[in-house]
Amino acid sequence: MAKLYVVPTPVGNLEDMTYRAVKVLKEADLVLAEDTRTSGILLKHFDIKNAMQSHHKFNEHKTVESVVTRILAGQTVALVSDAGTPAISDPGFLLVRECVRHGVQVECLPGATAFVPALVDSGLPNDRFCFEGFLPQKKGRQTRLKELADERRTMVFYESPYRLLKTLTNLAEACGGERRCSVSREISKLHEETVRGTLDELVAHFTATEPRGEIVIVLEGNINS
Repeated sequence: MAKLYVVPTPVGNLEDMTYRAVKVLKEADLVLAEDTRTSGILLKHFDIKNAMQSHHKFNEHKTVESVVTRILAGQTVALVSDAGTPAISDPGFLLVRECVRHGVQVECLPGATAFVPALVDSGLPNDRFCFEGFLPQKKGRQTRLKELADERRTMVFYESPYRLLKTLTNLAEACGGERRCSVSREISKLHEETVRGTLDELVAHFTATEPRGEIVIVLEGNINS
């Protein structure tokens, strides 16, 4: 049966690609890629020669209808992002929602996503947690930080290396500098690193050491609330 496959791809190490993910991509009629250049390297590595089409945050509103039409006509479509699981802080949600609305079968394969290893590596409670993705950059940022100050569960954020120091400083101001935190970067890559400490300690560390690579922040919940 024609369907939409949501296919996770490695966040770093290509050996994290599953046999099933390779099989699905080889058999799909069309591969939707966040960046065809990035995904093209991955597909070439696994000798996958299927047709690709761009599907990213700037065009997904325009492409979802035509993709659903193709699946309804009998084609199998596979969706990938540059790294990790599509729709987790990446394009994909709109397409999945539209497929569900039209009764199109959707199947998400299990696979790589950056926040799970970062959460486990943090040493912070992970029996209950909330995933916040990227904090608002401007509008609503301070309001959200104030709300999260009282959150009792462990919190997980994505951040770029260019905004990490600002975000850690903002979290320290909102939650208190003694709140425990963990910063993981370059997950599954050669220079993978996790730095743990209080927010104040991490602000000092990354003031002295310029952060590089994609970042996952794991913040202790408010255990005193």
